[in-house]
Amino acid sequence: MDAEGRAYCVSPVGILEIDGTSEAITAVRFGAGRRMETSDWTPALEACVRQLGEYFAGQRKTFTVPLRPRGTDFQRRVWGALAEIPYGATSTYADIARTVGRPAAVRAVGSANGRNPVSILIPCHRVIGGDGRLVGYGGGLWRKAWLLAHERKFARAGGVLFRE
Repeated sequence: MDAEGRAYCVSPVGILEIDGTSEAITAVRFGAGRRMETSDWTPALEACVRQLGEYFAGQRKTFTVPLRPRGTDFQRRVWGALAEIPYGATSTYADIARTVGRPAAVRAVGSANGRNPVSILIPCHRVIGGDGRLVGYGGGLWRKAWLLAHERKFARAGGVLFRE
């Protein structure tokens, strides 16, 4: 049986609670106010905490730790589409609906986005409203704004990282 564990990562957007098995990450949640009880560290948890640290330091654009989010087939298709949004870029709910082949399912895409169990690693913060406004982030709009601004600061230009 795959060992399960929990770890915490202190970040600029608050404490992140990370659940995973020895093979993959199953959840990354904003854990403010939760009791921090770290269980056995698994290789996946250790890699996730390291990669999140690199992300927040501006040294990582993509995550390579294996993910195993639990959800319906439709939710997993939406989450797969979210994972394709490039670092520092944004997309709309309508764009994602078209990507998953359900152009009329904008609300369902919003619901699946809101149920993303692996925040930051599956970048649901990169989805904005059709009018360009920041909308609908379970971690709070201030976190969404921070994450997007952070990624813009470390966008790639000519193969060299730069800060605005």
